[in-house]
Amino acid sequence: MVPTTKVKDNSSDINVLVVEDDYRVNQIHSTFVERVVGFRVQGHAFSGAQALNLIAQNHPDLVLLDLYLPDITGLEVLSRLNQMEPPRPDVIVVSAAKDTASVRTAMQAGAIHFITKPFDSASLTERLHSYRIFRQEVDSVEEVDQAMIDKLWLSIRSTPEDPRPKGHSAHTTEIVVETLRQTKEDLTAEEVSKRSGLSRTSTQRYLSYLARLGKVDITLKYGATGRPEHLYRWK
Repeated sequence: MVPTTKVKDNSSDINVLVVEDDYRVNQIHSTFVERVVGFRVQGHAFSGAQALNLIAQNHPDLVLLDLYLPDITGLEVLSRLNQMEPPRPDVIVVSAAKDTASVRTAMQAGAIHFITKPFDSASLTERLHSYRIFRQEVDSVEEVDQAMIDKLWLSIRSTPEDPRPKGHSAHTTEIVVETLRQTKEDLTAEEVSKRSGLSRTSTQRYLSYLARLGKVDITLKYGATGRPEHLYRWK
């Protein structure tokens, strides 16, 4: 089993409310969220009314919202969220609905992603990862120019262009990403391996994958022997 690198201090975690009327599916989606470093399930809602009450009381950062709920639709929940006073949570719609009207309405109402059921943990992980990058970019500046707006829009609306190679795990990718993110230093593959608990070979493969996606910077370090060593840093 691959070891987890979640830090115990969750004060900076992104709090997530999972809204899904099917108890078993709600738990599955919650498990998917908890596997992603930097995210924490804050609560569970099984109806639209319960979701709105929990949002007003607890102010989650992000809501995973099903559209088919027993009382009001998820689209109605989205509409009412837009009428709330800030702070309002961001919303990722997760639904079996595939009709263009639902997708269009959800996007117009401000949903940052629309994931169709059934989906696997890798699909959700990629979108949560892009969402976290988006939040960090927004929090790092007070004012934005057009270039920054374009960058933010692209980061939240896109997933990696390069598909994950066969045999690459989304969870393991997240471990390597978090290991790099937890330090401002340049790290060798061996140092990443030791800090993450992964094998040297696996670490090297995932670092190369992240480099191809443009997620990490690579520099060369020359030792006493003159042999260069690659150093990795999260962008």
